Amino acid sequence: MIPMSEERLKQLRDRIDAIDDELLALLNQRAQLARDIGSLKNDGPIYRPEREAQILRRVLASNPGPLSGEAVAAIFRSVMSQCRALEKQLTVAFLGPLGTYSEEAALKQFGGLSSPVQCASIDEVFRAVESGQVDYGVVPVENSTEGAIGRTLDLLLAGTLSICGEVALPVHHNLLSRAVDKAALQRVYAHAQSLAQCHEWLNLNLPGVARQAVASNAEAARLAADDDRVAAIASRRAGELFGLGLLAENIEDDPRNTTRFLVLANHDVAPSGKDKTSLAMSARNVPGAVVQLLSPLAENGVSMTKLESRPSHTGMWEYVFFVDIEGHRSDAPVARALAQIEQKATFLKVLGSYPVAIP
Repeated sequence: MIPMSEERLKQLRDRIDAIDDELLALLNQRAQLARDIGSLKNDGPIYRPEREAQILRRVLASNPGPLSGEAVAAIFRSVMSQCRALEKQLTVAFLGPLGTYSEEAALKQFGGLSSPVQCASIDEVFRAVESGQVDYGVVPVENSTEGAIGRTLDLLLAGTLSICGEVALPVHHNLLSRAVDKAALQRVYAHAQSLAQCHEWLNLNLPGVARQAVASNAEAARLAADDDRVAAIASRRAGELFGLGLLAENIEDDPRNTTRFLVLANHDVAPSGKDKTSLAMSARNVPGAVVQLLSPLAENGVSMTKLESRPSHTGMWEYVFFVDIEGHRSDAPVARALAQIEQKATFLKVLGSYPVAIP
């Protein structure tokens, strides 16, 4: 006689098998519908950030659990990625090598990368997208602890690309090494921002160990793989790629540490229903000019979520203001505000309207 527990286990497994068969059939039905839609696009963009954002918001709103929202979003992003690939294998550039947080952000946004392109610098990512060598690029723009990435802002200002999406990536730093004990360490490698984000932890736990900034955390992991006297601050994925052991995890000073990434494209994005618009503008050098420049936002009920100033590189003490506002540039209140700002500003550039990041 089969024990009751084994019989119940078999019943549950049979039910899972049946559900898997249903899932397989439904996934292929979805893929066929996606392919049919693709044939009607008339050479338009295959990747539609606004449509994918709408799908994710809908399924997250109706998710009953026990799967978390993050898990559901990851599953559906992967499904959409595979359906997209039936039309075309998208090429996505990011700050390499493999194992960087930029790669992690690209993987999150696109649900997997069939044709990843590793770049040596943020400049190279911009050039790859602008020249048409790749379809999209992913670059960091700001960190919740260390602030804006100035080089990204400068390139957005000077270039022709549009922002078509954003990714908010919680960043958890790990101390990785071939060494088995922190006492053996003589040097720690990491990107300068990561060193800053772990400054207090390093002061407390590795006070006598030298710190050296390198181009990326993945590069730090590569260096650590060659010397058991050094460690890297990097992601778990980087540790796996370079065969490093985990000496300490989550060593960032702020547990809420988050980096925001932008998705770059050569095309604009339609409204998704919950969007953000990024602007760059300059004011006349007269008293109250900045207040007057921003007043159309308040007058039209448009909320500003970010204000960042950068030297304009056109003259001493002249600045460009980078502004994020709620809404799409085609929304009536935003369109009115932009028209009024254009009359007041010495310079105005809409960097892109795009869906607000989904966890």
